[in-house]
Amino acid sequence: MNILVAGVGNVLRSDDGFGCAVAHHLIDLGVPEGVRVMEIGIGGIHLVQALFDTTDALVIVDAVDHGRPPGTVMVIEPTVVDVEAMTLTERHDQLGDMHYTTPERAMMLARGLGVLPAVRWLVGCQPVDAESVGQQLSHVVRRAVPLAAVEVRRLVTEAGVAWS
Repeated sequence: MNILVAGVGNVLRSDDGFGCAVAHHLIDLGVPEGVRVMEIGIGGIHLVQALFDTTDALVIVDAVDHGRPPGTVMVIEPTVVDVEAMTLTERHDQLGDMHYTTPERAMMLARGLGVLPAVRWLVGCQPVDAESVGQQLSHVVRRAVPLAAVEVRRLVTEAGVAWS
């Protein structure tokens, strides 16, 4: 079993760096064999490239705005758009720049390339502010980092690799 945990976000945009903070927290806890934890940052193409190594399950960690109270941790099973169903213009518009991409766009490309695993989750946290320039998470989002790590470890265990 090979599971990829990908922390995404911009560490220079306050709470948008949440996924990266969780990735570092998980690495500090120790990662079991069969699990790769990577800080992807804002380079969606790095996520796609990492999926070319055999990957049975994917857990993406990111700040997500779902209108919840700030600091709320959510587990979402993302729906991925089928690139084959898009027109050429839509493909260009959606996938033209893989440096400043969303996890959704990276997963679209990975699906189109046949490397997206069937088992995938997004562990998200409602940000206070993911736009302001700053390298610090807000207090409430910083407190959510260990909670998200618990969810990631639970999902990894559910996928078949024990991580206590």
